[in-house]
Amino acid sequence: MILTPVSLLDSAIFCLFLAPQLIIHVGLFRTIYVALSCLPFLLVRLPLALIRDRLLRPRSRRPPFVARASFFEDLVVRCVRYAFRNVPAHVGRVFFHKAVAMPFLAWRMARHGYFTFPTKWAEYKEEGPEGFSGVWISADPSKPPDMVLYYVHGGGFAMGSVHFYLEILLAWHSLLAESGYQNPCIFALEYSLVPERTFPTQVQETMRGYRHVLSVAGDPGKVVVSGDSAGGTLVLSLLLEIGRQNDCARAYRRKVEWAATPGNSDGMYDRELKKHWLSVSETPLPALAILVSPWVTLVSSKHNNSTSDYLDCGPLHDYAMQYTGKDRLPSCAASPGLQTEHEVWAEASPSHGFFVTYGSEEVFAPDIQDFVALLSRATEVHSHCDEGGVHAWPVASLFLSGTENRLSGLKTLTAAIRKHVH
Repeated sequence: MILTPVSLLDSAIFCLFLAPQLIIHVGLFRTIYVALSCLPFLLVRLPLALIRDRLLRPRSRRPPFVARASFFEDLVVRCVRYAFRNVPAHVGRVFFHKAVAMPFLAWRMARHGYFTFPTKWAEYKEEGPEGFSGVWISADPSKPPDMVLYYVHGGGFAMGSVHFYLEILLAWHSLLAESGYQNPCIFALEYSLVPERTFPTQVQETMRGYRHVLSVAGDPGKVVVSGDSAGGTLVLSLLLEIGRQNDCARAYRRKVEWAATPGNSDGMYDRELKKHWLSVSETPLPALAILVSPWVTLVSSKHNNSTSDYLDCGPLHDYAMQYTGKDRLPSCAASPGLQTEHEVWAEASPSHGFFVTYGSEEVFAPDIQDFVALLSRATEVHSHCDEGGVHAWPVASLFLSGTENRLSGLKTLTAAIRKHVH
C-alpha cells in the first residue's frame, strides 16, 4: 500500500487528532503554553526565513537542502527543526503516539479509497520480564516467509512508535513484494522509551525481538536487520552483543573440549561443564544490516550542526545522557561508534555486511563516514550519501516529497536487500 504524499489538508486533520491527545497526556494548560510559545516562530520567524531563503537568495546561495527542496518539504523541515530544539520530549512523543498515528493513517487510507488494510498486519507481544512487543506485517501469515525485515524505529530513544511508522513499513512491504519476493514479512519492534526505561533495556528488547524473528524465519540467511537514527544505534548494539555472546560461546566450547581431554580435569569438573553445554549456543547473525542515518556514536565531536538538517547537537546529546546515564555513556555496548577495533566488527557483521545511507547535510554525516571506513576494514559494506539530504530522508520523504523521488530511498534499500537475500 503506497499512498500519495501528505497534503496541507492531511496536516490539518493530523492536528485535529493531535490536540485532544496533547491535552490528555500533557495537560490543557501545558498544551496551551507550548502552543503559545510557538506562535512567534510560526507567525514571524518562519515566514521571514522562507522569504529570505526561497525568494531573496539566488539558488546558488541557498542552504543545500533548501536549494533542492519543494516549498512543503522546506516548510515541514523548518518546523521539525524548531520543535526538536524547543519542544520538550514528553510533548514531542505525543506526535508519534498510537492514538494519533492510527486515526491519521485511517484517514489517509480512506482518502485514497482504502477502508481495510490490503496487507495483513498484527500486533505481537510477549509478556513478563523477558517480554517485548512489536508489529508483524505479512502478505500471508499462514505461509513461511521467503525474507524477513526486522526494523527498529528512530526517535532519540524518547519518541517514536511502530504505529507512526506503519505507513512507511506497509509501503516498504509493497516494494519488497514488487521486487520478486513471494511472501516478504516485516517485524517492527516497539521498544521501551526513556526516561521510563533506560539502557540496557532497549538493547535486551532488541535481542529478544531478533531471536523471535529468527524463530519465524527459520533461516538467518532470510533475515535483514534495519533501523534509522536511534534504531540504527540499537541494531549496531544488537550485532555487537551477538558477536560478544558468540565469542563467549566459542570460548566455553573450547573449555569443554579441553576438559574432556584425558588428564586435563577431574570427572566432576568435566560433568559440570557438560551439564551446561546445551545452554550455551551461538546466535546466528543476519544476512544483511541496513542502516538509515544511524546514530553511530551517542556523543561525538564529529557531530556538527548544519543550516539544513533538523537535528541539533544539544538536544541529541541530552537524549543520549537520558538513555545511558553519565556512567554508561562511554560504553561501546550503548554507543557502538566507540568500538574502533575492526576485528570486533568482523565478528559482529552479517554474512553479507552492511548497507548504509545518510544525507550529506545531516549532523551525523562525518561520524557515519568514519564508521563506514572502519567497517570496510572488517566486512563488506556499501554506502550511499544523498547530496544535500538531511537526516533519515528515505523515511521522511515518503510523507513529504511530492515527486517520484519520494520512493527512491526505499527503492534503493529494497534493491540492496534483493541483491543479497534471494
